[in-house]
Amino acid sequence: MSITVITPVWNNADTIADCIQSINRQTLKCQHIIVDGGSTDGTLDVIEQHRAEDAILISESDQGMYDAINKGLKLATGEIVGVLNSDDFYATDTALTKVAQAFQNATVDACYGDLHYVDKVDTGKVVRNWKSGDYKRENFFMGWMPPHPTFFLRRRLYEKYGEYRLDMGTAADYELMLRMLFKHKVNAAYIPQVMVHMRNDGMSNASLKNRIRANRNDRLAWRVNEITPRPWTLIAKPLGKLGQWFSGAR
Repeated sequence: MSITVITPVWNNADTIADCIQSINRQTLKCQHIIVDGGSTDGTLDVIEQHRAEDAILISESDQGMYDAINKGLKLATGEIVGVLNSDDFYATDTALTKVAQAFQNATVDACYGDLHYVDKVDTGKVVRNWKSGDYKRENFFMGWMPPHPTFFLRRRLYEKYGEYRLDMGTAADYELMLRMLFKHKVNAAYIPQVMVHMRNDGMSNASLKNRIRANRNDRLAWRVNEITPRPWTLIAKPLGKLGQWFSGAR
């Protein structure tokens, strides 16, 4: 079972090493594609110091994170594709092994797991706990979505149903998962363990203004897929994150 992991990065010299090292430590080796947006802060030096010899590196200007991921998709050779951002790192050395095991079931076309938000400096401190739970398609109506860095999809489905939309802002990952899992009814498997540690610094939640913009993009995600959400769906999505804080801090 071949896996490709795509890492988009731009000016993240402080954290990219953790990301790369967590991929290098995996017991199941993968194709690693790093797509840099033209960093000027020393990120490229850190990448060259830590990346595996066979890792692919592109460095050029782009239209943001999702454009970078799409560039990586065009170079991906793995049957399965996942995305690990430069702020994130795998929680265990067997994360990709668990992914491969999930896809041994021929009926499974996607998988996802749980995620811990961790302190930006003290990454051993969990501040939010994103427990995904078993997949039920109707949960999307309740504001549910799986954590994007834990989401893996068969590459042929990107070829069949399309890549990330660049007009969706920070909701591009939400739109893609809504399109794949809900609209096209891709069969997904849940891996009941923490797969990724994410530094607690998400763009869409950084301010009230960003949250309002994100909510508008969430609404657009349903509209472009010609699906009507429930009246409460887009309110339930941000509210559902409250439980992550209460169950996570320790």
